[in-house]
Amino acid sequence: MPKIEVNEKLFFSLLGVNLDVDALEKILPTAKAELDGWEKNSENPENNTIKIELNDTNRPDLWSTAGLARQLRIHRTKVRPEYDFFVPLGKTVQAFYKVEVSESVRKVRPFLAGFVAHGVPITDAMLKDMIQTQEKLTWNYGRKRKTVSIGLYRPSVIAWPVQYKGVDPDTTSFVPLQETRKMTLRQILAEHPKGKDYGFILEGEPVHPLLLDAKDRVLSYPPIINSADLGAVLVGDEDLFIEVTGSDYPSVALTASIMACDLKDMGFAIENVEVNYPYDTPFGRKVVFPSFFQKEVKAELSQINKLLGTTLNLDEAKAAAVSMGLKVEVSGSVLVISPAEYRNDFLHPVDVMEDVLIGIGMENFKPERPRDFTIGRLSPIELFSRQAKLALVGMGYQEMIYNYLGSAKDYIERMGIEPSTLVKISNPMSANFEYLRNSPLPGLLGTETVSVKAAK
Repeated sequence: MPKIEVNEKLFFSLLGVNLDVDALEKILPTAKAELDGWEKNSENPENNTIKIELNDTNRPDLWSTAGLARQLRIHRTKVRPEYDFFVPLGKTVQAFYKVEVSESVRKVRPFLAGFVAHGVPITDAMLKDMIQTQEKLTWNYGRKRKTVSIGLYRPSVIAWPVQYKGVDPDTTSFVPLQETRKMTLRQILAEHPKGKDYGFILEGEPVHPLLLDAKDRVLSYPPIINSADLGAVLVGDEDLFIEVTGSDYPSVALTASIMACDLKDMGFAIENVEVNYPYDTPFGRKVVFPSFFQKEVKAELSQINKLLGTTLNLDEAKAAAVSMGLKVEVSGSVLVISPAEYRNDFLHPVDVMEDVLIGIGMENFKPERPRDFTIGRLSPIELFSRQAKLALVGMGYQEMIYNYLGSAKDYIERMGIEPSTLVKISNPMSANFEYLRNSPLPGLLGTETVSVKAAK
């Protein structure tokens, strides 16, 4: 599960109240989190660090100081922040900042989102938190930068509009961060530490993505490294251009939304960025970010009460959902939920019920004794299965046990299975558990590849 470190002073300023250990531990379950440590710096108390462990991978908006503080603050004050800079999907507004996408990136890394933030001098604590958020989102949520990567820049030194295009990795060169010499993209993948870490994403691609300004100066080589010229953000800067590239558009857009809300909570003013595509995307050809693309979810009050074992009325259920930062309308006996701009984890009415549960607070549910008492024993089919297994092992067979979920690499690439015949998980925890297996054969062959030597 993700773990984050938050600066005590910054965290409490965003939370709106100072807390001791006991008080903080009491409210952290609201964000599905728990206290992992609290390091005090006697020489410089401004560097005190609170360590938090998050127990949910479906809420990447909580993996930052601002995001965690926001959730706890909303639940405590019942006041939902307004983010008026979001543009509903399908609508456009005039945006000074623009990014022009080239057809050449369509097959390698097709999607981009971004925004500009300005007006607040960046402190050391803020910069460290931005870098931590960048790393957590791209590593956990972005699958090691494969589906999501983030770049931070100073917009004042960029000649707009920005260009996002594909280039030849053997002839294109620039000076990357942590270097003083020009390197081709191919050299960066082979020699630069970040190239070695993330080069697998672009392995075998004839064209690699590059972000440049209107004067053809390199901003970054996504998802690998920023340039040393235009890709460095320093303490004291007051303006930021944040771009997100990747292969999954909803994930790219949500990442930009999360960071925009975080910076807004820190006091920045957010300006839109218009992204123009020469090809169709799930969001259209002209998209203005940050973009609100989340869909409404409906939940029947009777379903909520049945699942939670409660007798809530509509007002009580609505108040609990609102305390989690949701916009709620009531239609008859149905709660119509509009997710917060920084959330995209509502896939089913059960997700609404979970937020109602957390909004009420686990401490407010009275413990109940079980009403049905049963004797624990093996079922007849399990007893039969064990006897069959024992007999087969006695005959020289080996029992092989495999996961029910597997990767596209094992099922589709290696086995040549048609993707349309497989069930794909919509929100997998990792790429290794993305598809439901339809045969034990991939596992058996996998075992054979690693045990062939042992059999000799």
